[in-house]
Amino acid sequence: MLHYLGYFAAIFIGLSLGIMGGGGSILTVPVLVYLMGVSPVLSTAYSLFVVGSTSVVGASGYFRKGLVSLKTAIVFLLPSLAAVFLVRKVLLPAIPQVLFRVGSTVFTKDLLVLVAFAVLMVVAAASMIRSKQPDGVPDGAAAPVHAFNYPLILGIGLVVGLLTGFVGAGGGFLIIPALVLGARLPMKLAVGTSLAIISLNSLIGFTGDLSAGRAMDWSFLLGFLAFALSGIVLGTYLARFIPGARLKPAFGWFTLAMGAFILTKELLFHHA
Repeated sequence: MLHYLGYFAAIFIGLSLGIMGGGGSILTVPVLVYLMGVSPVLSTAYSLFVVGSTSVVGASGYFRKGLVSLKTAIVFLLPSLAAVFLVRKVLLPAIPQVLFRVGSTVFTKDLLVLVAFAVLMVVAAASMIRSKQPDGVPDGAAAPVHAFNYPLILGIGLVVGLLTGFVGAGGGFLIIPALVLGARLPMKLAVGTSLAIISLNSLIGFTGDLSAGRAMDWSFLLGFLAFALSGIVLGTYLARFIPGARLKPAFGWFTLAMGAFILTKELLFHHA
């Protein structure tokens, strides 16, 4: 029964990526861990593949409409790709499986990943709930040349790369505000550019797992991906009629509840 819910959730993940340009990826790891029974560290690798592949499909639709800023994506990806690959290839494999013990609780690498992920979910939820959509340039208007904030774009790119590498989330909740405020992109252009960034970031991170020799269950992974792809195709279509900004507060509260659940379960009820 949980597996069926997991596949349904995969469709929802794709929907949110297609409509909002991000957000859905933050649910992929919890779905894989709690509904599909995949280990936390392996779930971050699977999440990178699913989110990356799904975002490629979504970004291609926006690209055909001229709604991807290649200049902005390249500047963002310069630090981000290096960070995500090194985290997956070097840092994550170097972390020992057992970190320390507190009473009957064994703080493992899996627990560290889940706690870090839950904290990220709470931060992302707060961003989606309390923040009004940042003002960029109105759709159809040209952005002034001087408005492009290179330090902000490069800095957020580095942070997103580190987060994507460690917890397997795309970081759309950080990317879109950075694109709107730092690059002054119209919202639709920011969503398309965000999907392009997420796709490359996630897939490069996944190659770090492959090069590190991590074993993958490809039949399961491709099946889960198929449901997520159907969701993003539908979400990209619905984005014409449903403004992503309207959905963010409700999605934020749901994400907050999930983050609180993970923290409670893993920190209060996790024992050796």
